[in-house]
Amino acid sequence: MSVSVVLVTGATRFLGSELAGRLAGEPGVDQVIAVDAANPDPATVSRLGDARFVRADIRNPLIAKVIETSGADTVVHASASAPAGSASARVLAKEMNVLGTMQLLAACQVAPTVKNLVVRSTAAVYGGSPRDPAVFTEETEPHALPSSGPARDAADIEGYLRGFSRRRPDVRVAVARFAEIIGPSVRTPLTRYFSLTPTVPMLFGRDARVQFVHEQDAVEVMYRLTVGDWAGVVNVAGAGTMTVAQAIRRAGRVPVPLPGPVIGTVGRALRAVSIGELRLGGFSPEQVQLLANGRSLDTSRLRDELGIQLRYSTEEAFADFAATLPPVPGTDRVRAAEHWLLNAVGAGGTERSGQQ
Repeated sequence: MSVSVVLVTGATRFLGSELAGRLAGEPGVDQVIAVDAANPDPATVSRLGDARFVRADIRNPLIAKVIETSGADTVVHASASAPAGSASARVLAKEMNVLGTMQLLAACQVAPTVKNLVVRSTAAVYGGSPRDPAVFTEETEPHALPSSGPARDAADIEGYLRGFSRRRPDVRVAVARFAEIIGPSVRTPLTRYFSLTPTVPMLFGRDARVQFVHEQDAVEVMYRLTVGDWAGVVNVAGAGTMTVAQAIRRAGRVPVPLPGPVIGTVGRALRAVSIGELRLGGFSPEQVQLLANGRSLDTSRLRDELGIQLRYSTEEAFADFAATLPPVPGTDRVRAAEHWLLNAVGAGGTERSGQQ
């Protein structure tokens, strides 16, 4: 292992903080610098362990000073392409993803001590076209590049990485393309979607296959890429697949197929609707569209070249997350909510939804 001083970005999120804490406990690692623009909460501080937290914004050129003064030989960009839950958070996430990665790579480029770069990416770079293959390998090219959102950010980030590799061929670059990360501790738009109660909307006529990665498996993969010597791009997903409807039912919720044109209307209406003490909660139409086509990854490279066997399958990862969800309300309330949704998409449903 040629890793002694490691800098980890995204240190206030679960993946970054858990990884930094684990690396800090590794006998061969002398120092871990955990970096984020926000201060960590008590739970994060506990996960960081012996890692040294530095409050720094990677969008600022001063990140180069942090790398220089620490003498970091390994940089782990764990905050790249992290999903955002709201419109305002999305703007900030895009800045952190695009501008932050550009500044971080510029800092790494001029730092002679940096010899390893490990980056979290997402399988969303493959796109979501109905014409896509059933299974994506690392060499699969998307039919169309994602036009917006974290998927576009991830595609841009990987483009920056290719440019960085040409300028610094002496730096080992490893990229993990994760399926959706899920578990008891992570909170993402996807986990919020499956947490809706008692009903979860899905696109009518679509029940796509999806894959998940357990949060602890994600940490393990990033750890192995950091302390190892492997370079390249690798898909990461739990074995097997689930359909969206199966996942909703195993979360104890009721799947409600909705026509595409009314998804947005009903989603906005649900934010303000309550039935008795039951608050339905809203959802993002983009989230539903993301799950409409599904995505399945070939993980043979992870197994055969890196020798990594994930602990959790897709179903097991989802079950561990679902076990943390509160139970759904009584049957009568579930039926009342379901009737409301069915009426909303029926005759006159659009007008009623718009008045909520």
